Amino acid sequence: MRFNIPNYSCWLIWVFFLLTACNNIQAQTIDSLLQRYSAAPKQERLYLHYDKTTYAPGDTVWFKSYLMADLFPSEVSKTIYVDWLDDKGALLSHSVSPVLEATSNGQFLIPENYTASAIRVRAYTRWMLNFDSAFLYEKVLPVLSKAPSPVKTKSVASAHFMAEGGDAVAGLNTKIAFKATDQWGGPIEISGSLQDNAGSVIQTFRSTHNGMGTFLFTPRMGTTYVAKWKDAGGENHTTALDPFKASGALLRVVLAGNKRTVTVERSATSVPQQFYLVGTMFQNRVFSTRSDLRTKLSDTKVIPTVALPTGILTITLFDSASNPVAERITFVQNNAYSFQPVLNVLRYGHNKRAKNDWEIRLPDSLSTHLSIAVTDAALNTDSSHSIYSHLLLTGDLKGNVHQPAAYFSHPKDSTPEHLDLVMLTNGWRRFNWEALNRTKPLALNQGKDSAYLSLSGRLYGIQPGRISGETLVAILKTKDSAASQMVMLPINSNGQFNQPDFLFFDTLQVYYQFKKGSFLNNASVRFMENRLPPITLSAGFLKPLGKSFNDTTGMAYHRLLAAEKLDLRNFQSAKMLSNVTVRTQARSRINELDKRYASGLFSGADSYQFDLTEDRSATGFLTIFQYLQGRVAGLQINNSGGGTTLQWRGGSPSVYLNEILTDINAVASEPVANIAYVKVFRPPFMGGFNGAGGAVAIYTKKGGDNKSTSKGLDNTTITGYTPIKEFYSPNYGTFDARHEQRDLRTTLYWNPFLTTSPARSSIKLSFYNNDVTKAFRVIIEGITKDGQLTHFETIIE
Repeated sequence: MRFNIPNYSCWLIWVFFLLTACNNIQAQTIDSLLQRYSAAPKQERLYLHYDKTTYAPGDTVWFKSYLMADLFPSEVSKTIYVDWLDDKGALLSHSVSPVLEATSNGQFLIPENYTASAIRVRAYTRWMLNFDSAFLYEKVLPVLSKAPSPVKTKSVASAHFMAEGGDAVAGLNTKIAFKATDQWGGPIEISGSLQDNAGSVIQTFRSTHNGMGTFLFTPRMGTTYVAKWKDAGGENHTTALDPFKASGALLRVVLAGNKRTVTVERSATSVPQQFYLVGTMFQNRVFSTRSDLRTKLSDTKVIPTVALPTGILTITLFDSASNPVAERITFVQNNAYSFQPVLNVLRYGHNKRAKNDWEIRLPDSLSTHLSIAVTDAALNTDSSHSIYSHLLLTGDLKGNVHQPAAYFSHPKDSTPEHLDLVMLTNGWRRFNWEALNRTKPLALNQGKDSAYLSLSGRLYGIQPGRISGETLVAILKTKDSAASQMVMLPINSNGQFNQPDFLFFDTLQVYYQFKKGSFLNNASVRFMENRLPPITLSAGFLKPLGKSFNDTTGMAYHRLLAAEKLDLRNFQSAKMLSNVTVRTQARSRINELDKRYASGLFSGADSYQFDLTEDRSATGFLTIFQYLQGRVAGLQINNSGGGTTLQWRGGSPSVYLNEILTDINAVASEPVANIAYVKVFRPPFMGGFNGAGGAVAIYTKKGGDNKSTSKGLDNTTITGYTPIKEFYSPNYGTFDARHEQRDLRTTLYWNPFLTTSPARSSIKLSFYNNDVTKAFRVIIEGITKDGQLTHFETIIE
């Protein structure tokens, strides 16, 4: 057998191999098909890491998302959409988050009056909507019911029987795999027998792992078969096997350590008799070979897998006309997919409100994005899913896999065989060979969000091509601010306009007009059409909720804390209504400005702060950047030439006007007399886009300082990205009126912004314990720039 090594220079962690290629017309047709397959749009996989497992009404769900395509962090999409649904699938909220280096983060506040037992999460990119909706990210988050009562629901068992490779063939010994589940998708152990239509027992079987198992049999023409089986409760069931083919070929795969033994067998009357065996991973061919069965009925190949990455290897059998005949997936689990952080406890604080100082260390060579969640270890936990199991396994499978994380966190000698049962019994069809074989371009209904959401729109009611050199004048006002900003939006010949550097969170009030006397004044304007609305799927796509969520000791403890927190909230509300005065320390002028102007991740934080309302010298500067020059150590400001440039620690700080990412020269034209407050954030700044070089946040004056120039103009409210809030972590080393309340936080620390680089391989973090927690559960997840993953979980007590 001759090996040809293809050149995939961008896949450095792979060693691809290519088995014998044929030089006839049929082989060229297969090669052409595989080239179209490899060039087809790459599909994305999305995973969300949450701060904890279960929530109570009034809790905030904090999350960080990780996006992959192929083996690497995805570079396809710049925006992630998250739909928050109730237990019946009705929309509660639609989050829109920017993607920075294949990661994003956000939050969702569960209403205090929420009464259902679960929140459904559906996350996706615009690009993912071009493909099967079964591969969108979905998760069911349990919500503690206020008055749980045990409900005895009878388990309803069902079983599915599937032939290896797709179809059984008369006269050929065929492996049948089966999977038995209850109505919630959980496994049920079964036993039974295969019987023909005469009632004869052909084969007996029994599930061996999570309701799954296999048996062999040879179907005979003119005979039908049923599986008669009994569930764990002793109830009898009958399931008919799928019809089989009178003639054809089948595919058998046997695990043999770091090899796969693949057998192609045909029936004596099968036409055609030449086949092509192709292996693919992540839409790239890793082997192909011909099986010539003109003079024999079977052919066996040994496929080495030691050099392949961890993931699903798809083995497809094509006939000589490039039609898929059979397909089998097998899981390759090699050990180069992960990295492990080291957690050092520098200060140990399990007492009431004690301080904890920790350090996370990683190998010096890694550039990573991480998220960490620290919760009360007494709470219930769900370790059935992880970043490993989703991005490497279930993200490419249809159907439910029971506790997939166990295949990665607790591997055993039996793990390869058990994973092979998962491969045999879960529907898989990431790609449609038949559609590709038609040689027509794949239909893509959605484009790529290859740029961030920005101020954009389109004119309607004007004939295309008539527009030339026209401009839309827009005056923008942020929420809770009297300050305004004017932008000029050039309109192209198709009636579209876009300001790609104008990115914003939350809502903007837009007042707009065309030039006086312009024929465009009769046009209608629609803004932000590039912001994807929530998708609608039928009820059949909803995941089963599962059994009762309220039956664990950890949930009982969580419910007890949640009930006490609710009592505290009600008590505090009553105190406020009674006009009880709480004494606090007086805030400084700069703190008052920060509270008034800054919000979300722009508030607080370590930064240089400048109060221009009290600095009489400020009005003597032509631009705000002239004012800042020399006032911030390390920040280099160049005002010469055609515009202003900023440099800090080798990067370029982002510039925000009223927390909206804005072109630096547009900000430079803002009169200094209109500016009230400036914050300069040291690198890296994680509150916005491209924050590696830090950020400069400039706030214009509020109140009656700026007269409205927008009276009488057409106006509308537009929505950008969902605001990103800051996780509240109390600092008991300083005074705060909130410290007088009993601290019952169940998530003690959440940080989605942890990063390392070859120059900075350790991260230090600090947080304070609450009033009741005695032990911490720590979960760290993350990804490197070259696609390695981590899931680290430990208990500190």
